[in-house]
Amino acid sequence: MKKKAVLSVSNDLYTDPRVDKVCHTLDSIGYEVLLVGRKYRNSPALTPRIYPTKRLHLFFRKGALFYAEMNIRLFFFLLFTRCDVFVANDLDTLLPNVLASKIRRKKIVYDSHEYFLGLDSIADKPFVKKTWTIIEKYCFPKLKHVITVSQSIANQYEKEYGLKVNVVRNIPISHQPELKETKQSLQLPEDKTIIILQGNAIHRNRGGEELIEAMPLIENAVLIVVGSGDIIPFLKQRTMELSLQDKIVFIDRQSPEKLFHYTYFADIGIAFDKNVSLNHYFSLPNKIFDYIKATTPYLCSNLPERKYITEKYEVGIVLDEITPVAIANAVRHLMDDEKLYNRLKENCKQAATELTWENEEKVLKNIYLNL
Repeated sequence: MKKKAVLSVSNDLYTDPRVDKVCHTLDSIGYEVLLVGRKYRNSPALTPRIYPTKRLHLFFRKGALFYAEMNIRLFFFLLFTRCDVFVANDLDTLLPNVLASKIRRKKIVYDSHEYFLGLDSIADKPFVKKTWTIIEKYCFPKLKHVITVSQSIANQYEKEYGLKVNVVRNIPISHQPELKETKQSLQLPEDKTIIILQGNAIHRNRGGEELIEAMPLIENAVLIVVGSGDIIPFLKQRTMELSLQDKIVFIDRQSPEKLFHYTYFADIGIAFDKNVSLNHYFSLPNKIFDYIKATTPYLCSNLPERKYITEKYEVGIVLDEITPVAIANAVRHLMDDEKLYNRLKENCKQAATELTWENEEKVLKNIYLNL
């Protein structure tokens, strides 16, 4: 009988390409896989996958009551589900996985997609941060197999807990999706520079506010904001206030396949985070690798992990400050310097041959084959 791995996340599974890639990797080395998440009232139907999924219907959608309900429901689900390996994705699913693994004497792997205790969203909430700190400090000493998405986060965990942490960056698979869309079908302009800000965590302090303010300074360009996040309502409101409806388009979150098309047809990507928290400082967002795969040069903030990738492969421009003027100047620079732009685009093509999930997953395979 195949070993069975149950992977837990706190999202609705619709747009989580990293976990989907992990599930495929585990399937490829002989694991039976079950992915568990939650279901919103408006969650889109999932496309067919090679592994089964389970979405928990929860009463609460956010806040302390949501996390309490999610953890309790997840704990009892894991307690009575056939499993050989529990895989917790991020701190908000770790406690029920640790408890279930101890009670059932099963293996556990922790995959941390961010430095959770360094999140900007909990920095000014002492009680919330203390609660998650207690949970992490209880769980971490019981872990033997920990994975994270950047070397900076790995170094931080090793410093805090003295535990070796493996790095598996969130990089797309090498396979290039078939282009089933066109600019016309996506309702994108043919005669303007297309700037894209994409992701499922378009939150405050990630440059969206300054990007909106920069658009009046950039001629013959359109910004498309594709995805979701808590800052989106403010960005829409600011767009209305500045009468920029003809220059800024908001598009709801898309499936990974369709998101690739938007990214591919864009001319310039955006990957800003401000240095307002340790999580931001350590972050290496998957959108950077999405831009590289789509051969879309990008602008990013001057934070160590993304700066390293950007300068090593020469695939974008690092901004020392995130202001409307700095953003507008960088965009105009790329628009006006055709030689530079084409060089960055060609470098993206070359970098994409090295920066692949197939290279990253070697670490995963070694872990799971030797549990």
